[in-house]
Amino acid sequence: MDVDVSPLFINWRFLAGGLWLTVLLSLASAVAATIVGLIIGLARCYAPHPVRLVLAFYVDSMRAIPVLVVLVWTFFAVPILSGLTLPPFWAALTALTLHIAAYVSEIVRAGIESIRPGQTRAALALGMSRRQLVRRIVLPQAAVRMLPTYGSLLSVTIKDTAIASVIAVPELMRQSETIAAQSFRPLEVFTTAMLVYFVILFPVTRGVDRLYRRVAHLGRS
Repeated sequence: MDVDVSPLFINWRFLAGGLWLTVLLSLASAVAATIVGLIIGLARCYAPHPVRLVLAFYVDSMRAIPVLVVLVWTFFAVPILSGLTLPPFWAALTALTLHIAAYVSEIVRAGIESIRPGQTRAALALGMSRRQLVRRIVLPQAAVRMLPTYGSLLSVTIKDTAIASVIAVPELMRQSETIAAQSFRPLEVFTTAMLVYFVILFPVTRGVDRLYRRVAHLGRS
């Protein structure tokens, strides 16, 4: 089998630009989805019943629709419905945030509901407000319990950025497809892309696991 990696060396800057955009999109999506998901998760636990019903519908809808469909709909349908055209990067960021936030909210809700009700009753009996209860008692313990699942979701978020290539976001997979098509070396190009994703993801997953082992005792009650 003839192996030629010269297209990778020739186009390394092109690939590096795609890698940078992948990292940027991953970070932005993770941060935005975490903030939105935290708000939704808290609202599903403490908001009035009608609000919880609406949010439950949103969460179930996002979990039932493939992220690729959300991405394509955001890029092509939003301009038709609203007249607002989103650049590819912002369309990808919006779609990933909407999709991943639904899963984050469920992680948050599960973490909060895993705290024993006795702690809540004791805090309220001591005169704490609902806000103080959530901030000082519930969230610190729930955050630790959420770490393993959140770490897995973080990995999924990074991998899902690859689908942004379908709307021409010039991230790593899109750049790899371009080089593979021009050089006729898909094996070398996509193997390199696979290794790059591994190099990005492996430290993330190991880092979250290591952090959890160090703070796991703080989540026990």
